[in-house]
Amino acid sequence: MLRPMRARPVFFAVVLALIVLPSAIAQRQMERLDRGVVAVKQTNGAVFVGWRMLGTDPDNVGFNLYRRSGGAAPIRINSAPIPQATSVSDIAAPADLANTWFVRAVVEGKEADDEGGSFSLKANAPAQPFLSVPLQTPAGYAPNDGSVGDLDGDGQYDIVLHQAGRGRDNAQAGLTDPPILQGYKLDGTLLWTINLGRNIREGAHYTQFMVYDLDGDGRAEVVCKTADGTKDGLGKTIGDAAADWRDTNSASRTFGKILRGPEYLTVFDGRTGAALATTNYFPSRGALDGWGGRGGNGGNDSTGNRADRFLACVAYLDGKRPSVVMCRGYYGRSVLAAWDWRDGKLTQRWVFDSTNAANAFSGQGAHTVSVADVDGDGRDDIVYHSMVVSADGKGLYSTDLRHGDALHVGDLDPEHPGLEVFGIHENEEATAKFGTPGTALYDARTGKILWSHGPGIDVGRGMSADIDPRYPGEEMWSGPAGLRTAKGEPIGRAPRSTNFGIWWDGDLLRELLNGTTIAKWDYEAGREVPLLNGAEFDCVSNNGTKATPVLSADILGDWREEVIWRSRDAKELRIFTSTIPTEHRLRTLMHDPQYRLGVAWQNVGYNQPPHPGFFLGHGMKIPPKPNIVTVSLKP
Repeated sequence: MLRPMRARPVFFAVVLALIVLPSAIAQRQMERLDRGVVAVKQTNGAVFVGWRMLGTDPDNVGFNLYRRSGGAAPIRINSAPIPQATSVSDIAAPADLANTWFVRAVVEGKEADDEGGSFSLKANAPAQPFLSVPLQTPAGYAPNDGSVGDLDGDGQYDIVLHQAGRGRDNAQAGLTDPPILQGYKLDGTLLWTINLGRNIREGAHYTQFMVYDLDGDGRAEVVCKTADGTKDGLGKTIGDAAADWRDTNSASRTFGKILRGPEYLTVFDGRTGAALATTNYFPSRGALDGWGGRGGNGGNDSTGNRADRFLACVAYLDGKRPSVVMCRGYYGRSVLAAWDWRDGKLTQRWVFDSTNAANAFSGQGAHTVSVADVDGDGRDDIVYHSMVVSADGKGLYSTDLRHGDALHVGDLDPEHPGLEVFGIHENEEATAKFGTPGTALYDARTGKILWSHGPGIDVGRGMSADIDPRYPGEEMWSGPAGLRTAKGEPIGRAPRSTNFGIWWDGDLLRELLNGTTIAKWDYEAGREVPLLNGAEFDCVSNNGTKATPVLSADILGDWREEVIWRSRDAKELRIFTSTIPTEHRLRTLMHDPQYRLGVAWQNVGYNQPPHPGFFLGHGMKIPPKPNIVTVSLKP
């Protein structure tokens, strides 16, 4: 009846790590999740069923899996609690009946009363590796970046989707369509639509939105930059509905740009899309020529190209509760403003300002941002590409590696204490004289450069993932640097894919996600072996040559990651989940704080894959139970 996935121990590696006494670290307040049960019908007639091991589960937890067929009473389909798996193949599910699966945790022989979530599959459900989320896409728009959060407090993830119309890069003039955000249940129920209005420009560098439970009430909020004319999920207008701050002179160098008028920051209710609080966005644009510096080509402008570069993230700045950090600028001046949403009030926690080009922290930002506890004190720091801003809002250090387009932060080298930061860097025009390494790995705690390559070379893309079990830690590749070990040693041909990584096929190595293809790196032959082609299911990727998904994260089933692509006709999202057997059991990655925050910032700028706060790869050490407390729905 039941074919469990074979389990064997994860082999340990000797790891040097920073040791912090648990008593000195506060528990982080994180979202309560159900078991995330998912069932996928396979071509052989079996049904693959996966579920979550939660971050709050004890190490010795087992599971009972139940199936309810038609209107019959549920039956347990395992003879004994499943000890070392969070996915099975149910080969006896009736094909002619609707079936529902749910799991119950078993600890020391006692079964939990809570079913922990369930998943239903219709009798006529097709054998396909994805779940369909029907959309109500506005005419002329297409699904773009997405994020997840529990918007209504039921323990299940919901999707916040950026519907994008005509957009423009900051360097380009021209009018854009108003950005639109929509909240969806996974069954396609539309919860709300927020129209950011004509005074918010559409483009990858403008519309950063954060989805997270910031106040601990068990429901996620949505936070983003707004302006006059923004309409919330209830249809209420923020600011002056008649205001039009766009430059509508087609002969102007700033045609279509929005360089005048008020700028706001708004917290929206995740259930309804209602605006809960609005304040002035900080910092304001100020002098348009006040944002140049040593990043990128070292230039400046007065047309809003550098002034209107935005980033955002969520961080546990006090080690216990999340704050949202809204950022402006990275080629030169960079300003980060941290905000708390507590008890219905939005208050500013701190502001970091690199001020001007003479400052060591000027020009160090990228088209993305990352969050990690770099010094092991239990509080998050903001990794702003080539510099780090500490949890208290002060500059921790600057590496002077300057601006770049890709950033990876994690325990990339388990033989080196603590976390590492891998990035690639631009050397263009006037800044080539600085001889900045095109590729570098540095110590996240101190900023010390561990290895680098290509001084003065302009590198456009870079990736870090454990793809070769012959070498400890993650492999890294970018431009002329080729494929290298975590120590920086060259090891041969690199994958052509430099966009995303995804844990997919069941081993501990990470697979390559590029466009609509998931591939395995054949490290012996030096080639990519396709495992899944979303184009065969009429899916397309987003963001042009960046070729990124709507989202990739561990949002369902076992510890492996799902990928969400949009359908070519823009009428639905398709959530692909792996049905390949796995020999490993890990807690859901979404209860690892660093990984969860990486999912929150994934939609920002040039999307990057999330990394956990521990090494996940071949020979890994089993990570400790995360020091978290989950919050339930409050009335």
